[in-house]
Amino acid sequence: MELESLGTFLKTRRARVTPADIGLRTYGGSRRVPGLRREELAQLAGVSAGYYTRLEQDQAGTASGQVLDALARILRLDQAETTHLHNLALRRTVPRMVRHQHERPHPRVLTLLESLDRTTPAVVLGRRGDVLAWNHAGHALTAEHVDFDAPRDPVRRPSVPRMFFLDSHTRDLHGNWDELARVHVAFLRFTAGRYPTDRRLAELIGELVMRSDDFARMWASGDVADCTVGTMRLRHPTVGRVDVDYQVWLQPDSPEHRLEIYTANDESSADALRLLSGQGAGQGAGQGAGQPVPGGVAPVADRVGANSA
Repeated sequence: MELESLGTFLKTRRARVTPADIGLRTYGGSRRVPGLRREELAQLAGVSAGYYTRLEQDQAGTASGQVLDALARILRLDQAETTHLHNLALRRTVPRMVRHQHERPHPRVLTLLESLDRTTPAVVLGRRGDVLAWNHAGHALTAEHVDFDAPRDPVRRPSVPRMFFLDSHTRDLHGNWDELARVHVAFLRFTAGRYPTDRRLAELIGELVMRSDDFARMWASGDVADCTVGTMRLRHPTVGRVDVDYQVWLQPDSPEHRLEIYTANDESSADALRLLSGQGAGQGAGQGAGQPVPGGVAPVADRVGANSA
């Protein structure tokens, strides 16, 4: 799949900003564009209209950081969107896509995972959203229908984006599925800008566009975000309603691996987490020993897994 270009991103963001948003006076009459005109944006950014037009047509070569920052300011981009803009501008000079090797969780991330209290759910995710490791509480909370040991096998690793859009169990689990699904799509776009040569990532996005109407619709919206905090409202089949906040921790020497840690945001949810953790006494992190979830779940893991990603 051909990923988003700098020109496409600029067009979608220009359409979202009206003259009134930035204090630009208009003098009546109908406007044929939903947002700013190219000429208006170019003038505010201090570049010629011709140069900006070439940027949107992906024909301008490189763009300086000063120009990109000016465009980001006028288009009212947040930090993640500004970073994405710069990443897209750099893409013009990167080599062709390559098929990256299977990801391995960094030892320090695993050490941190194993040091957590067993009532604290946590999951280690790779750059494409593959589960690289989890503790028992993280597995029981987010994907108890998947084999606990699946993250050990790169071919069978659960893929969170695939689970969210292709697995009915995951959709039923999340009471705020639509909100979280949009978060996943926005983060995939952010990741695609950061890793433009990752062929597996591009193939994942292309697969989801083809197989999920919901993903295709959300991807077309053009949203981008670096998601580090949020809330999950779960309808857990074992312990009922569980509301948890999640926070992402990054290791400086392994920034593409994300440790998501979940904490209960009310006492009943804390009780539910304690109950879930009690079911797995003696089990370690997802890279260690564990017992498969009963019920023949291997086909499910294969269906929503990394597929050699």
